[in-house]
This record gives sequence, structure tokens and C-alpha cells, in this order.
Amino acid sequence: MRSAQVIRNTLETNISIALNLDGSGQAVFATGLPFLEHMLDQVARHGMIDLNIQAKGDLHIDAHHTVEDIGITLGQAFNQAMGDKKGLRRYGHAYIPLDESLSRAVLDISGRPGLVFNVGFVRSNVGDFDLELVREFFQGFVNHALVTLHIDNLAGNNAHHQAETVFKAFGRALRMALEADPRMAGITPSTKGTL
Repeated sequence: MRSAQVIRNTLETNISIALNLDGSGQAVFATGLPFLEHMLDQVARHGMIDLNIQAKGDLHIDAHHTVEDIGITLGQAFNQAMGDKKGLRRYGHAYIPLDESLSRAVLDISGRPGLVFNVGFVRSNVGDFDLELVREFFQGFVNHALVTLHIDNLAGNNAHHQAETVFKAFGRALRMALEADPRMAGITPSTKGTL
């Protein structure tokens, strides 16, 4: 089983994440951020990843530190759980629609952090969740998972739908990239010999 548990404690947040990359999509959350939990549930279910995320942050200030630190800690857990990355497909992509919204995620488990994020949310918030924090979450994730990720929202006039398609596409792209490629068994999928 490719699994990991990471704890990150700072003066702003206390985060604990346990994950299993070979799970069944089960998720347990206690973050104080219901909309983010709804989005992370999409990643777990569509990525077939078991996630347990416990977070206490300085939400009396705003959600920025908590969202960013969840992304950072989740990235660290992914990087740890992936191990030597031998035999992986490495690349993953997904197009996901939800009613009028359509998003695409393209992922490379490259060993190099990179984020291209082209999502023009039609409004700034869903409930009390600031949607500019979605990019902060993904930036934290890619920086610490050491992956390259392109996310594009191609259509949408409902901000909730836009966000949901982004997270679902991300989950599906992860699932594809993390799958074993039987033709690459024991082989690192890189001409460099390392990822």
C-alpha cells in the first residue's frame, strides 16, 4: 500500500493528513472549512484515494493559512506515499463536466513543481469561502508533491460548478498518473532514470 501520514504544525496552523493512494475513495475531514472539504471529497472519490485531513487554523483571521497549509501538507504526503515512482504511468489528464461547467486537469509526476492555473471564477466567493484560495491550495500542493499541474476551466457560469469540476478533474488526473503501467514494471518512467 502506498500510504503516508504527515503532521505540520506552525504558529498559524496544525495539520495532520493520512492518505492511501490505493484506497477506495473514503474521506474524513475536520478543517472548519466545509466548502474545501466538499472539494477534497471529490479528489478522494474520483481519485480513489483514502484521505483523512484534520486541521486547526487561524480562521478568526481568514482561511488563507489553513487552505495553503492543507495544500502543502497534502503535497508532502503524496510525495512520501509515491515512493520511488517506478512503474507509474506518470502522466494523467481528465476533462470533467458538471452541467454548464467544464474543466481540464493535466498532471505530470515529474519531480519538478509547476502550476498553470487558468480559472476565471464568475464570482469571488461560494458562501463564505474565498475562491482565490483554490489557487493557493494547488500552489502549495504542487510545490511539495513535486508535480507539474495544468488546470483550465473551459466553460462555466456557476462558481460552485467551476470549482467542483476543477477538483474532480484533478482527482481523475491523479488517479490516471498514479496507476501502475504493466509495461513499465520496475522502470522509472523517465529518460533521466529518476523523477
